[in-house]
Amino acid sequence: MKTESSPQTGRPAGTMGSDEADAKVPSADPQSNPGAPEPQSAIDTSRMSPEQRAALELTEAAREGAHAERGLCGGLFMGQFHLEAIQPFPMETAQSRARGEEFLKKLRDYLEAHVDPDEIDRTGEIPQEVFEGLTQLGAFGIKIAPEYGGLGLSQTTYCRAAMLLGSYCANLTALISAHQSIGVPQPLILFGTDEQKRRFLPRVAAGEISAFALTEPKVGSDPARMETHAEPTADGRHFVINGEKLWCTNGIKAGVIAVMARTASKNGRNQITAFLVEMNTPGVEVVRRCHFMGLRALYNAVVRFTDVKVPVENILLAEGKGLRVALTTLNTGRLTLPAACTGMSKRCLRIARKWAAERIQWGAPIGQHAAVADKIARMASETFAMEAMTLFAASIVDRDKHADVRLEAAMCKLWATERSWEHVNEAMQIRGGRGYETAQSLAARGEEPVPVERFFRDSRINTIFEGSSEIMRLFIAREVLDPHLKIGAPVLNTQLPKDVRFKAALRSATFYGTWYPKQWLGALTGSGVRNCEWDRRLATHLRYASRTSHRLARTLFHSMARYGPKLERQQLLLGRFVDIGTELFAIIATCSRAESMGNADAIDVASLFCRRARLRIEQLFEGIAHNADRPGYKVARQVLNGDCLWLEEGTVNG
Repeated sequence: MKTESSPQTGRPAGTMGSDEADAKVPSADPQSNPGAPEPQSAIDTSRMSPEQRAALELTEAAREGAHAERGLCGGLFMGQFHLEAIQPFPMETAQSRARGEEFLKKLRDYLEAHVDPDEIDRTGEIPQEVFEGLTQLGAFGIKIAPEYGGLGLSQTTYCRAAMLLGSYCANLTALISAHQSIGVPQPLILFGTDEQKRRFLPRVAAGEISAFALTEPKVGSDPARMETHAEPTADGRHFVINGEKLWCTNGIKAGVIAVMARTASKNGRNQITAFLVEMNTPGVEVVRRCHFMGLRALYNAVVRFTDVKVPVENILLAEGKGLRVALTTLNTGRLTLPAACTGMSKRCLRIARKWAAERIQWGAPIGQHAAVADKIARMASETFAMEAMTLFAASIVDRDKHADVRLEAAMCKLWATERSWEHVNEAMQIRGGRGYETAQSLAARGEEPVPVERFFRDSRINTIFEGSSEIMRLFIAREVLDPHLKIGAPVLNTQLPKDVRFKAALRSATFYGTWYPKQWLGALTGSGVRNCEWDRRLATHLRYASRTSHRLARTLFHSMARYGPKLERQQLLLGRFVDIGTELFAIIATCSRAESMGNADAIDVASLFCRRARLRIEQLFEGIAHNADRPGYKVARQVLNGDCLWLEEGTVNG
């Protein structure tokens, strides 16, 4: 269980980019201009507190080579839409899919025959024979290359495995996901040396559980305040780690974990370094197992490090590059959550469909009543969209394991976790009292033990861990503002020399002088999809997405012009921009997948989704201009200041 690492200033960090943008943005990456001096920060930090400045500098340093505007999702915020990015919908090769299907069938058969998720929930323990069975299947090394003892399967297959697990047992989903999505395998695959891979990958592929340690008791989303620290020994061959980590999923069972620790500052900047730590090293102590509302068998630990000696060979990537390791690992690993949520939504849809067809009220199955039918239609269309978004993002990783999917993954995580929570809530509503009743109680009464109540408890965490919805919106907002910050922020940065600011002003005027008119012209012409020969309804929705991307880009620009540097404080406003972009991504991925399927039913489902998404988008645009944000913030301050304690009268203190 992890929270996204991002500064309290609201500038989260990550790493992204793929397709070259039409509108070239001046790059802040020194590697794009060899021999050029390292650029100064475009953001004026003169009015920030030392703590805010340290947080910003630390996370910005982790965004090496960040080019959010180059990907499909980042381009939407710049008014760029490229049909070739989604036409046709990216698919696995036949060979890759066949290998994946073989594994998925074995996994499905094993789960049905040997795993009782309700018993795991009741006891809070995963039986040892289940660990052994999953090991024999290769489930702990799905993406690890065969040369290291893994299956070497694709990211798409891995996501489909998460869907399968998410539809059945959230505790196993968390175990396997924490092990290889954010645990040791993923950072090793991305950043490990050959020697590190030879030492550790065969072990974790063979079932030795791994974990990831970032969050601390006093530090959630502000890495600059990290207290766990590592000091080099006199001979320079080891580092000694001291500190404590909170909510280390799999920490109870882990044999090796990736630990983030603060190391000595360099050039006046704080540093975070990633270490591979053996759990049997002297000084490593599992202090406590944490227990939660759901995920009763989550092996989540508080881990303490007291003078833990770790060889320098166990540093991942390089000293001071730990935050980059952590954030990049989370970016790809985060895709497991929307995949698992998709599986759970599929299961909830099946439960709701079956019950709505069988349950008779007022002379007809309840599914024929409009109120219930609307819930089922919404669940179906949004589940289809969740799957399309997740598979699209997974395909990017399959093309390049080092691909920058931070925006796509963050949008998938944000959108799917929020929608799936609504879906399980709707499934409970449709099932009524039987939804609220436990599976064990249903079975005792002789009814089918449908586990909606368990799904409800287990799914609540999804909008919180690996980046809460609030942090995800800030994370995405920082990335979509990045192209504009590279262009315009130096103009306002009083710390830069006047000649630098003047040149930046000329570049800014040149860029926006051509870019801004295109946002009006493109909205009129539907540029980007003029040659689309898809189904008529899908093409209509794509043209809407293209036009709206231009509207989104210029509306964002208007807000930047209005608020200037203070825009970062308008978190609710930025959240609306993020939600618009995310809905556009959902429309595009859904239309592309429906077109690739060539299925009339799929087109109906996709078209319904798009119609509803368009309504949500128009409401979000309306909220940008007309909202109650300011009076809402005023009331919040009054409550926080204790001015409204009268609202709490008549309660029992406890």
